[in-house]
Amino acid sequence: MFKRPNFHKYVMTRLVTIVVSIFLFITVLFLLLIEQSEHTLTHIVLTAISFALFTFAISKGALRMQHELSTINNYLANLESVNKIDYTVNFFTNELHEINQNLTRVLLEAKKREDLKQKYNAKLKLKNLQKSDMLSAIAHEFRNPISSIMGYSQTLQEDQDIPVEVRLKFLTKIHNNSSKIEELLERVLLWNKFENNEAKLQLETFDIAESINSVLNGLKDKYINRGVVTHKDSHIQVYADKTLLEIVLKNIIENSIKYSQDEVLVSIKNGRLFVKDSGIGISDDEIQKITKKFYRTNTNSWDNSMGLGLAMVKKILEMHHITLKIESKEGKGSTFSFKLPIKSIS
Repeated sequence: MFKRPNFHKYVMTRLVTIVVSIFLFITVLFLLLIEQSEHTLTHIVLTAISFALFTFAISKGALRMQHELSTINNYLANLESVNKIDYTVNFFTNELHEINQNLTRVLLEAKKREDLKQKYNAKLKLKNLQKSDMLSAIAHEFRNPISSIMGYSQTLQEDQDIPVEVRLKFLTKIHNNSSKIEELLERVLLWNKFENNEAKLQLETFDIAESINSVLNGLKDKYINRGVVTHKDSHIQVYADKTLLEIVLKNIIENSIKYSQDEVLVSIKNGRLFVKDSGIGISDDEIQKITKKFYRTNTNSWDNSMGLGLAMVKKILEMHHITLKIESKEGKGSTFSFKLPIKSIS
Protein backbone atom coordinates (compact mmCIF):
# COMPACT_ATOMS: atom_id res chain seq x y z
CA MET A 1 0.00 0.00 0.00
CA PHE A 2 1.30 3.45 -0.98
CA LYS A 3 2.59 5.43 2.00
CA ARG A 4 2.72 9.18 1.66
CA PRO A 5 6.11 10.72 2.55
CA ASN A 6 6.42 13.38 5.24
CA PHE A 7 7.12 16.98 4.32
CA HIS A 8 10.90 16.82 4.89
CA LYS A 9 11.33 13.59 2.96
CA TYR A 10 9.26 14.90 0.07
CA VAL A 11 11.20 18.19 -0.15
CA MET A 12 14.59 16.49 0.16
CA THR A 13 13.76 13.88 -2.46
CA ARG A 14 12.75 16.54 -4.97
CA LEU A 15 15.66 18.81 -3.98
CA VAL A 16 18.34 16.10 -4.18
CA THR A 17 17.05 15.03 -7.57
CA ILE A 18 17.22 18.59 -8.89
CA VAL A 19 20.60 19.34 -7.28
CA VAL A 20 22.22 16.15 -8.56
CA SER A 21 20.84 16.77 -12.05
CA ILE A 22 22.13 20.35 -12.10
CA PHE A 23 25.51 19.28 -10.68
CA LEU A 24 25.95 16.59 -13.35
CA PHE A 25 24.94 19.08 -16.03
CA ILE A 26 27.45 21.66 -14.78
CA THR A 27 30.19 19.00 -14.48
CA VAL A 28 29.64 17.94 -18.07
CA LEU A 29 29.84 21.59 -19.17
CA PHE A 30 33.11 21.97 -17.29
CA LEU A 31 34.54 18.92 -18.95
CA LEU A 32 33.31 19.62 -22.49
CA LEU A 33 33.20 23.36 -22.96
CA ILE A 34 35.85 24.71 -20.59
CA GLU A 35 39.50 24.12 -21.39
CA GLN A 36 40.81 21.55 -19.00
CA SER A 37 43.41 22.70 -16.50
CA GLU A 38 44.61 21.86 -13.00
CA HIS A 39 41.76 24.07 -11.66
CA THR A 40 38.94 22.17 -13.35
CA LEU A 41 38.68 19.54 -10.62
CA THR A 42 38.83 22.27 -7.99
CA HIS A 43 35.92 24.07 -9.63
CA ILE A 44 33.91 20.86 -9.72
CA VAL A 45 34.61 20.16 -6.04
CA LEU A 46 33.71 23.70 -5.01
CA THR A 47 30.50 23.45 -7.00
CA ALA A 48 29.68 20.17 -5.25
CA ILE A 49 30.36 21.72 -1.83
CA SER A 50 28.15 24.71 -2.72
CA PHE A 51 25.30 22.43 -3.73
CA ALA A 52 25.80 20.35 -0.56
CA LEU A 53 25.64 23.46 1.67
CA PHE A 54 22.58 24.68 -0.21
CA THR A 55 20.91 21.27 0.22
CA PHE A 56 21.79 21.22 3.93
CA ALA A 57 20.30 24.69 4.48
CA ILE A 58 17.11 23.73 2.68
CA SER A 59 16.97 20.49 4.69
CA LYS A 60 17.17 22.39 8.00
CA GLY A 61 14.41 24.75 6.88
CA ALA A 62 12.27 21.85 5.73
CA LEU A 63 12.79 20.07 9.06
CA ARG A 64 11.70 23.17 10.96
CA MET A 65 8.62 23.61 8.81
CA GLN A 66 7.82 19.90 9.21
CA HIS A 67 8.02 20.33 12.98
CA GLU A 68 5.71 23.35 12.85
CA LEU A 69 3.25 21.54 10.59
CA SER A 70 3.36 18.54 12.94
CA THR A 71 2.61 20.83 15.89
CA ILE A 72 -0.44 22.26 14.14
CA ASN A 73 -1.53 18.78 13.05
CA ASN A 74 -1.27 17.53 16.63
CA TYR A 75 -3.50 20.39 17.77
CA LEU A 76 -6.07 19.46 15.15
CA ALA A 77 -5.87 15.80 16.12
CA ASN A 78 -6.52 16.68 19.79
CA LEU A 79 -9.22 19.32 19.65
CA GLU A 80 -10.41 18.47 23.17
CA SER A 81 -6.94 18.85 24.72
CA VAL A 82 -6.57 22.61 24.66
CA ASN A 83 -4.20 22.50 27.60
CA LYS A 84 -1.61 20.77 25.38
CA ILE A 85 -1.15 23.79 23.12
CA ASP A 86 2.29 25.38 23.30
CA TYR A 87 1.25 29.03 23.35
CA THR A 88 4.87 30.22 23.34
CA VAL A 89 5.95 28.39 20.16
CA ASN A 90 7.58 30.66 17.56
CA PHE A 91 6.84 29.74 13.97
CA PHE A 92 9.34 30.28 11.17
CA THR A 93 6.88 31.85 8.74
CA ASN A 94 4.23 34.50 9.36
CA GLU A 95 1.55 32.37 7.72
CA LEU A 96 2.14 29.44 10.06
CA HIS A 97 2.27 31.82 13.04
CA GLU A 98 -1.12 33.27 12.09
CA ILE A 99 -2.52 29.77 11.57
CA ASN A 100 -1.36 28.84 15.06
CA GLN A 101 -2.97 31.94 16.58
CA ASN A 102 -6.25 31.33 14.78
CA LEU A 103 -6.14 27.67 15.74
CA THR A 104 -5.48 28.54 19.38
CA ARG A 105 -8.50 30.85 19.42
CA VAL A 106 -10.70 28.22 17.77
CA LEU A 107 -9.59 25.54 20.21
CA LEU A 108 -10.19 27.78 23.22
CA GLU A 109 -13.70 28.56 21.99
CA ALA A 110 -14.29 24.87 21.33
CA LYS A 111 -13.09 24.08 24.85
CA LYS A 112 -15.48 26.65 26.34
CA ARG A 113 -18.36 25.21 24.33
CA GLU A 114 -17.40 21.71 25.45
CA ASP A 115 -17.27 22.80 29.10
CA LEU A 116 -20.71 24.44 28.78
CA LYS A 117 -22.04 21.32 27.08
CA GLN A 118 -20.71 19.09 29.87
CA LYS A 119 -22.20 21.37 32.56
CA TYR A 120 -25.54 21.38 30.74
CA ASN A 121 -25.48 17.60 30.34
CA ALA A 122 -24.61 17.19 34.03
CA LYS A 123 -27.51 19.44 35.04
CA LEU A 124 -29.84 17.63 32.65
CA LYS A 125 -28.73 14.27 34.00
CA LEU A 126 -29.29 15.46 37.57
CA LYS A 127 -32.74 16.81 36.68
CA ASN A 128 -33.70 13.53 35.03
CA LEU A 129 -32.41 11.59 38.03
CA GLN A 130 -34.39 13.79 40.39
CA LYS A 131 -37.53 13.38 38.30
CA SER A 132 -37.03 9.63 38.32
CA ASP A 133 -36.53 9.65 42.09
CA MET A 134 -39.60 11.81 42.54
CA LEU A 135 -41.78 9.55 40.40
CA SER A 136 -40.50 6.56 42.32
CA ALA A 137 -41.22 8.29 45.63
CA ILE A 138 -44.71 9.35 44.51
CA ALA A 139 -45.50 5.81 43.37
CA HIS A 140 -44.26 4.48 46.72
CA GLU A 141 -46.31 6.95 48.77
CA PHE A 142 -49.49 6.58 46.71
CA ARG A 143 -49.44 2.78 46.59
CA ASN A 144 -50.61 2.15 50.17
CA PRO A 145 -53.57 4.58 50.30
CA ILE A 146 -54.73 3.57 46.83
CA SER A 147 -54.52 -0.12 47.75
CA SER A 148 -56.48 0.57 50.93
CA ILE A 149 -59.19 2.47 49.06
CA MET A 150 -59.48 -0.28 46.46
CA GLY A 151 -59.59 -3.00 49.15
CA TYR A 152 -62.24 -1.35 51.33
CA SER A 153 -64.41 -0.28 48.38
CA GLN A 154 -64.24 -3.74 46.81
CA THR A 155 -65.31 -5.31 50.10
CA LEU A 156 -68.27 -2.91 50.34
CA GLN A 157 -69.30 -3.75 46.79
CA GLU A 158 -69.03 -7.52 47.16
CA ASP A 159 -70.58 -7.88 50.61
CA GLN A 160 -74.00 -6.25 50.86
CA ASP A 161 -74.62 -7.60 54.37
CA ILE A 162 -71.77 -5.79 56.12
CA PRO A 163 -72.92 -4.38 59.47
CA VAL A 164 -73.53 -0.65 59.56
CA GLU A 165 -70.73 0.05 62.05
CA VAL A 166 -68.22 -1.88 59.89
CA ARG A 167 -69.46 -0.10 56.77
CA LEU A 168 -68.95 3.28 58.46
CA LYS A 169 -65.48 2.21 59.58
CA PHE A 170 -64.55 1.24 56.01
CA LEU A 171 -65.93 4.50 54.63
CA THR A 172 -63.88 6.40 57.21
CA LYS A 173 -60.77 4.52 56.08
CA ILE A 174 -61.54 5.38 52.45
CA HIS A 175 -62.02 9.04 53.38
CA ASN A 176 -58.78 9.17 55.38
CA ASN A 177 -56.75 7.56 52.60
CA SER A 178 -58.31 9.91 50.04
CA SER A 179 -57.29 12.85 52.23
CA LYS A 180 -53.76 11.47 52.36
CA ILE A 181 -53.59 11.31 48.56
CA GLU A 182 -54.87 14.89 48.33
CA GLU A 183 -52.22 16.01 50.82
CA LEU A 184 -49.49 14.25 48.85
CA LEU A 185 -50.63 15.93 45.63
CA GLU A 186 -50.63 19.33 47.31
CA ARG A 187 -47.09 18.70 48.53
CA VAL A 188 -45.89 17.79 45.03
CA LEU A 189 -47.54 20.86 43.49
CA LEU A 190 -46.08 23.14 46.15
CA TRP A 191 -42.60 21.73 45.67
CA ASN A 192 -42.95 22.19 41.91
CA LYS A 193 -43.59 25.90 42.58
CA PHE A 194 -40.44 26.03 44.69
CA GLU A 195 -38.41 24.40 41.92
CA ASN A 196 -39.69 26.84 39.31
CA ASN A 197 -39.25 29.86 41.62
CA GLU A 198 -42.97 30.54 41.38
CA ALA A 199 -43.67 30.52 45.12
CA LYS A 200 -43.92 34.03 46.56
CA LEU A 201 -44.14 34.94 50.21
CA GLN A 202 -47.43 36.47 51.37
CA LEU A 203 -46.16 38.17 54.51
CA GLU A 204 -48.53 39.08 57.32
CA THR A 205 -48.55 39.52 61.08
CA PHE A 206 -50.17 36.71 63.10
CA ASP A 207 -50.04 34.94 66.45
CA ILE A 208 -47.74 31.90 66.31
CA ALA A 209 -49.66 30.28 69.21
CA GLU A 210 -52.84 30.26 67.17
CA SER A 211 -51.02 28.64 64.24
CA ILE A 212 -49.61 25.94 66.51
CA ASN A 213 -53.10 25.20 67.88
CA SER A 214 -54.51 25.11 64.36
CA VAL A 215 -51.88 22.58 63.26
CA LEU A 216 -52.43 20.42 66.37
CA ASN A 217 -56.19 20.41 65.82
CA GLY A 218 -55.61 19.24 62.26
CA LEU A 219 -53.41 16.37 63.47
CA LYS A 220 -55.70 15.37 66.34
CA ASP A 221 -58.03 13.20 64.26
CA LYS A 222 -55.13 11.50 62.51
CA TYR A 223 -53.22 10.69 65.71
CA ILE A 224 -56.05 10.13 68.18
CA ASN A 225 -54.03 8.52 70.96
CA ARG A 226 -50.98 10.75 70.69
CA GLY A 227 -50.32 13.76 72.87
CA VAL A 228 -48.55 17.01 72.14
CA VAL A 229 -47.62 19.26 75.05
CA THR A 230 -47.19 22.96 74.35
CA HIS A 231 -45.26 25.38 76.54
CA LYS A 232 -45.26 28.92 75.22
CA ASP A 233 -43.89 32.07 76.82
CA SER A 234 -46.79 34.14 75.54
CA HIS A 235 -48.72 34.97 72.40
CA ILE A 236 -45.93 36.07 70.09
CA GLN A 237 -46.61 38.09 66.95
CA VAL A 238 -44.57 36.94 63.96
CA TYR A 239 -44.21 38.42 60.47
CA ALA A 240 -44.19 35.63 57.88
CA ASP A 241 -46.17 33.72 55.31
CA LYS A 242 -48.78 32.10 57.55
CA THR A 243 -49.72 29.27 55.18
CA LEU A 244 -46.13 28.25 54.54
CA LEU A 245 -45.08 28.55 58.18
CA GLU A 246 -47.97 26.31 59.22
CA ILE A 247 -46.70 23.76 56.66
CA VAL A 248 -43.35 23.92 58.46
CA LEU A 249 -45.00 23.38 61.84
CA LYS A 250 -47.15 20.51 60.55
CA ASN A 251 -44.20 18.66 58.98
CA ILE A 252 -41.93 18.97 62.00
CA ILE A 253 -44.60 18.12 64.59
CA GLU A 254 -46.01 15.23 62.56
CA ASN A 255 -42.53 13.75 62.06
CA SER A 256 -41.97 13.88 65.82
CA ILE A 257 -45.34 12.22 66.48
CA LYS A 258 -44.60 9.44 63.97
CA TYR A 259 -41.32 8.41 65.48
CA SER A 260 -41.95 8.85 69.18
CA GLN A 261 -44.20 6.81 71.45
CA ASP A 262 -44.04 9.45 74.17
CA GLU A 263 -45.47 12.94 74.19
CA VAL A 264 -44.06 15.56 71.84
CA LEU A 265 -43.12 18.89 73.39
CA VAL A 266 -43.62 22.15 71.47
CA SER A 267 -42.11 25.18 73.18
CA ILE A 268 -40.95 28.72 72.52
CA LYS A 269 -37.93 30.10 74.30
CA ASN A 270 -35.81 33.17 73.62
CA GLY A 271 -37.48 33.74 70.28
CA ARG A 272 -36.93 30.16 69.06
CA LEU A 273 -39.53 27.47 68.48
CA PHE A 274 -38.57 23.94 69.60
CA VAL A 275 -40.21 20.60 68.76
CA LYS A 276 -38.76 17.86 70.95
CA ASP A 277 -39.51 14.14 70.99
CA SER A 278 -38.16 11.09 72.78
CA GLY A 279 -38.27 8.80 69.77
CA ILE A 280 -35.83 6.65 67.85
CA GLY A 281 -33.59 9.56 66.94
CA ILE A 282 -31.53 10.15 63.83
CA SER A 283 -27.94 9.03 63.21
CA ASP A 284 -25.21 11.61 62.66
CA ASP A 285 -24.89 10.55 59.01
CA GLU A 286 -28.62 10.94 58.39
CA ILE A 287 -28.92 14.41 59.98
CA GLN A 288 -26.91 15.97 57.14
CA LYS A 289 -29.03 14.23 54.49
CA ILE A 290 -32.66 14.23 55.61
CA THR A 291 -33.29 17.82 54.49
CA LYS A 292 -32.09 17.09 50.94
CA LYS A 293 -34.82 16.80 48.35
CA PHE A 294 -35.81 13.30 47.29
CA TYR A 295 -33.58 11.78 49.96
CA ARG A 296 -34.94 8.58 51.45
CA THR A 297 -33.17 6.16 53.75
CA ASN A 298 -32.91 2.45 53.09
CA THR A 299 -34.11 1.66 56.61
CA ASN A 300 -37.47 2.05 58.30
CA SER A 301 -36.04 4.30 60.98
CA TRP A 302 -36.66 7.53 59.13
CA ASP A 303 -39.24 7.99 56.39
CA ASN A 304 -39.00 11.50 54.98
CA SER A 305 -42.25 11.33 53.02
CA MET A 306 -41.45 11.33 49.29
CA GLY A 307 -38.10 12.84 50.26
CA LEU A 308 -39.84 16.23 50.30
CA GLY A 309 -41.14 16.81 53.84
CA LEU A 310 -38.06 18.22 55.54
CA ALA A 311 -36.71 19.53 52.25
CA MET A 312 -39.83 21.73 52.05
CA VAL A 313 -39.33 22.79 55.67
CA LYS A 314 -35.77 23.85 54.93
CA LYS A 315 -36.79 25.64 51.72
CA ILE A 316 -39.64 27.58 53.35
CA LEU A 317 -37.45 28.66 56.26
CA GLU A 318 -34.69 29.74 53.86
CA MET A 319 -37.23 31.89 52.03
CA HIS A 320 -37.77 33.61 55.39
CA HIS A 321 -33.98 33.81 55.92
CA ILE A 322 -34.20 31.30 58.78
CA THR A 323 -32.06 28.20 59.39
CA LEU A 324 -33.44 24.87 60.60
CA LYS A 325 -31.40 23.32 63.44
CA ILE A 326 -31.59 19.57 64.10
CA GLU A 327 -30.18 17.92 67.24
CA SER A 328 -30.61 14.20 67.69
CA LYS A 329 -29.20 11.04 69.25
CA GLU A 330 -30.22 7.56 68.24
CA GLY A 331 -32.51 5.99 70.82
CA LYS A 332 -32.95 9.22 72.75
CA GLY A 333 -34.95 11.47 70.44
CA SER A 334 -34.66 14.60 68.33
CA THR A 335 -35.13 18.34 68.65
CA PHE A 336 -36.02 20.55 65.70
CA SER A 337 -35.80 24.30 66.20
CA PHE A 338 -35.72 27.57 64.32
CA LYS A 339 -35.73 31.26 65.10
CA LEU A 340 -39.14 32.87 64.83
CA PRO A 341 -39.52 35.86 62.48
CA ILE A 342 -40.80 38.03 65.33
CA LYS A 343 -42.62 41.20 64.35
CA SER A 344 -40.46 44.16 65.29
CA ILE A 345 -42.09 46.89 67.35
CA SER A 346 -41.94 50.21 65.59
